[in-house]
Amino acid sequence: MLTQIWLMPTLPLLGFLSLVLTAGTLPKRAVAVIGAGSIGLAFLVALSVAIQFLASGEEAVTQSLWVWMSVGGFNPGFSFYIDGLTVVMMLVITGVGFLIHLYSTGFMIDDPSYSRFFSYMNLFVAAMLTLVLADNLVLLYLGWEGVGLCSYLLIGFWYTNPENGYAARKAFVVTRVGDTSMALGLFLLFAQLGTLNIQDMLHAAEAEWQVGSGMAIAAALLLLGGAVGKSAQLPLQTWLPDAMAGPTPISALIHAATMVTAGVYLIARTHVVFELAPSVQELVAWIGLITLLMSGFTAMAQHDIKRILAYSTISQIGYMFLGLGVGAWSAAIFHLMTHAFFKALLFLGAGTVILSLHHEHDIFKMGGKRKQLPVAFLSFLIGGLALTAFPFTSGFFSKDEILLAALALEGPGTILWLGGVIGAFFTGIYTFRLIFVVFFGESKGHDQEKEVAGWNMAGPLFVLMLLSLVGGFISIPVDAVFAHGEEHAEHHVSTLIHGIMIVVPLIGIAISYLFYCSGQLSIDKLMASKLAQSLHRFWFSGWGMDKLYDGLFVRPFVALARLNSKDFIDWLYGLLVSLTRWGNALVVKSQTGYLRWYALSIALGLAVLLTLGVTL
Repeated sequence: MLTQIWLMPTLPLLGFLSLVLTAGTLPKRAVAVIGAGSIGLAFLVALSVAIQFLASGEEAVTQSLWVWMSVGGFNPGFSFYIDGLTVVMMLVITGVGFLIHLYSTGFMIDDPSYSRFFSYMNLFVAAMLTLVLADNLVLLYLGWEGVGLCSYLLIGFWYTNPENGYAARKAFVVTRVGDTSMALGLFLLFAQLGTLNIQDMLHAAEAEWQVGSGMAIAAALLLLGGAVGKSAQLPLQTWLPDAMAGPTPISALIHAATMVTAGVYLIARTHVVFELAPSVQELVAWIGLITLLMSGFTAMAQHDIKRILAYSTISQIGYMFLGLGVGAWSAAIFHLMTHAFFKALLFLGAGTVILSLHHEHDIFKMGGKRKQLPVAFLSFLIGGLALTAFPFTSGFFSKDEILLAALALEGPGTILWLGGVIGAFFTGIYTFRLIFVVFFGESKGHDQEKEVAGWNMAGPLFVLMLLSLVGGFISIPVDAVFAHGEEHAEHHVSTLIHGIMIVVPLIGIAISYLFYCSGQLSIDKLMASKLAQSLHRFWFSGWGMDKLYDGLFVRPFVALARLNSKDFIDWLYGLLVSLTRWGNALVVKSQTGYLRWYALSIALGLAVLLTLGVTL
């Protein structure tokens, strides 16, 4: 049963190999068929596996292909594990991934590196599927690093621009910090528990570690380090906005279906370790809350259409971390799914705007585009409503579940809930600020351009619109995965609480309307004060995090590099070489070729040895 699991990562991998080995010689139609078709086939396989798995009634299924390595008692294999959590992840990755690939066949059609683009995208999906299907942490780590490599290749896809190369390097270096933490966590888990098979490891942790034990806390902290790196959470969130340097479909793939959700998946998959370290689990919630609030402020100050959405992603991942931290595991994964729908819709809608307006990114150079760009406008309207948790859209159901779970938590629950509600208020402001500025008001230019939206671009947008509207009614099969660690009792909260969670984002939308659409409130008057200007600059810079890291790490490292430009270590070896040469020169001078000199040397040597012998 379920013998076709291995096909899911294999099909995108074969697509990657086909495109790489043909080195761009294939016609673009063939590239499109291979690039998008391999992901479409992977989605059909995933759908078939999901249907069979759910029909079987089993809690989990494992498919072992071969043993990867065998060292002592360490025998990790190429083995795949299917349970409810895997089902959700593989359908999101392949389903949303296919829509993004199909959209890309039109968006990237004029790019000379069309084949290279799809080869990277295919490899990205193959790595992400390996990550979520892995039954052991070694194979998971292989997919984890594969995703990191592909992010570097995709963010720097237009590598002739030095800024794109810098953004790619930044993403690679910052996420490596988290990856190192995760690798150390894997070493610790194996050293203490003797296995890296995920399910065996979780059972062993429950059996051997007490709640709050030092080892559990250390392991959870190290895994959390990896998660905050990949999912762009505080303090490693700085790489994600700069990742907008890549083509827009890449942004959609990274932000919606793959890379940034990897950290959320890691914490959810190893949730038992975090339950054994309650202090670290609470830290996950606080990281999520602080990150979502910081990103909300920052998004309100941006004017690049993609950077606004990038900070929105950081904020929404923050909600997922908040859900994980309060033990609402199912709600966090539910929000991961709904977020994939509406964020892919928003990014692909942004791609349509950018492509139609000759690669314009500044929202304040647009205006009044709702009739000129009807498909993009509808995409932003529906995606924006879902993002702001408008009642009965997909985002409404998933975000409310997280906030209600936070409110039910004893201790800091009320503060976490209140912070999440405030974050929803800011979401309403920055989301509809973007929509009102781009699609309403007076046009700021680009009046003659027509919307670029062929069937292969418009089709995925309409599918994502539908999913963004009805995705909240999809039931995800993850309850059995988190059955022992999640309370499923209904949260009995007052109508007032529900009303607050509904009304607060709407107030944010209304404020945005008054400032950016009706003109009843003046943004110029608001920005007239020096305090407002200072706050704007501070938020625009992402709370100065790049400047802080530049001062703490980059400049000291550069200064040390310049100080050590001649390489101190090489100098030591050079000194050793010089001493050796000097000694050799002395020895050479002693070789005169005169017998009497050699006899005198031997005599003096014997005298010294006899003297030392007598003395000792």
